[in-house]
Amino acid sequence: MRYAQRGGLRPVEQVKREAVRLEAAKRFEAGAGTAQVAAELRVTDRSVRRWRAAWRHGGAGALASAGPMAVERLSPQQWQRLEAELKRGPLAHGFDDEEQGWTLKRVKLLIGRLFHVGYTVQGVWRLLRRHGWSCQVPVRRALERDEEAIEVWKAEVWPRVKVPRTTWGAHICFADESGQSLIPPRGRTWAPRGARPVVRVAGRRGGRVNVAGVVCFKSGHRPRMFFKLHVHHGRKGELKTFAWSDYRDFIRMVHLQLGTPVVWVWDNLSVHLQQELFDFEAEHKDWLVIFHLPPYAPEINPQEGIWSLLKRALADFAAADLTHLTRVIKRKLQKIQYRPHLITGCLPTTGLDLTGLVETPDIADST
Repeated sequence: MRYAQRGGLRPVEQVKREAVRLEAAKRFEAGAGTAQVAAELRVTDRSVRRWRAAWRHGGAGALASAGPMAVERLSPQQWQRLEAELKRGPLAHGFDDEEQGWTLKRVKLLIGRLFHVGYTVQGVWRLLRRHGWSCQVPVRRALERDEEAIEVWKAEVWPRVKVPRTTWGAHICFADESGQSLIPPRGRTWAPRGARPVVRVAGRRGGRVNVAGVVCFKSGHRPRMFFKLHVHHGRKGELKTFAWSDYRDFIRMVHLQLGTPVVWVWDNLSVHLQQELFDFEAEHKDWLVIFHLPPYAPEINPQEGIWSLLKRALADFAAADLTHLTRVIKRKLQKIQYRPHLITGCLPTTGLDLTGLVETPDIADST
């Protein structure tokens, strides 16, 4: 009798589990105790006792894998087709447009429609797990997003963005805005199963801290990150966020800090499109050129990765007031400034051609 696997394991995981059991059989033959085998193989004592009982009745062969508990009812060709259809999304198959996620019941119905094969809900779960699928939180994308325009921007505009890098010796700067109220992002923590932990946070919003940030890249130089804060207290007549003049001063400050011409890349926020900023660009065309990202394409901007790091650091943080929150945000961003590898790590996720943009920095420049 061969060792029965739990359903849902992928073939690679089954091979690893089998290797551990066979290694345990060798230790059984050498007379090793249960606690010793469990410690050396990093498994539980209960598992070792179960394996030892199977080994006594059938030897090492009893610990060999018997494969998945459920026989695969879909051929490799059918699975490839099912995977392709699942990647198209539920909307492509006529499911309710208000719920855009795949559920086990929906996958079960889709398998029946495509192949006239009956699966239980539990069988669908095992099938998906066996092929490396898992239940995940999807990335949100705007309905107004134009995929074709984004690809055109990458193919035609992005090469133009990189031209001043060689002709001017310019830094390419990606700018973006974010904000945080007194209510922090949700994070994760360890707790006993079934006992949901409780964290105490501010119950009132009481204003907001807005942050304008920019990451700057130039071949042969360490990446740089700059930021500017704007605190909104919620008072009457107070500006809620940055004005065009704040962005003008921010661009000028970044240029002075870098000491090189600047290629400025940001989104199509209404304040970014004000005529005063276009006039500012025209007045300083000897060191400044501005490009706009395609609409609803935040993943192209590496500054989004900086915001992700910031939100993760602020998860479940209880700020006493806006002054406290401002101080913490400034400290978290300063920590990122002194870690160039974190800034560089935000580039690959953009999907842009990074040839010649990021190289090993000179030692003299990084000091």
